[in-house]
Amino acid sequence: MNEQGRRQFLRNAFTASIALTAGALPVARAFAVTATPSIVPNDVMKRGIEAFRTHSPLVTQRRVMAIADFSVASATPRFHLLNMEAGTSEALLVAHGRGSDPDHSGWVQNFSNIPGSQATSSGAYLVGESYIGKYGLSRRLTGLEPDNDQAEARAIVIHPAWYVSEAIATEQGKLGRSQGCFAFSESDIAQVLWQLPTGSLIYAGKA
Repeated sequence: MNEQGRRQFLRNAFTASIALTAGALPVARAFAVTATPSIVPNDVMKRGIEAFRTHSPLVTQRRVMAIADFSVASATPRFHLLNMEAGTSEALLVAHGRGSDPDHSGWVQNFSNIPGSQATSSGAYLVGESYIGKYGLSRRLTGLEPDNDQAEARAIVIHPAWYVSEAIATEQGKLGRSQGCFAFSESDIAQVLWQLPTGSLIYAGKA
């Protein structure tokens, strides 16, 4: 299969995946891959769409939702921005917590919601207000499920970080680790904050 055929196969597979998992969700569409052709595992996609349905009354910004697929290594773009209106998607690099990867293998070994664990938590998050923190412009998150309901107490947020970049992923084969936050490259953070305003939904999980 040539490169063009491979890309078309990935698009078709992703389209089939979202069609199967979206069900009766009114705003869900078939997604075309517009950036890195990385496909969310079907069960992670299904849980993300179900979380969107479940927490719909709290989700005031429905144009874009995000699924962080921690099934894959940190050097792979795995934070999927799903445009629910246009039916397009884009995958970006995102770091996970050091407590979820104590040996710094680049892979999430476990999730934790325990304060002080410095781990990534799974589940649905509601995007909150912006603020200026130690890393610069950031955005607060509220955990909506028992697996991540300590997010605010743990100060789990969206923020930029120097240890997230394509160069680091290429050179080291993995990104640096956060303290459980969703950390993005300084070149991607503006896009993330623009695409996910206050009232948007993020779902984090792994296959």
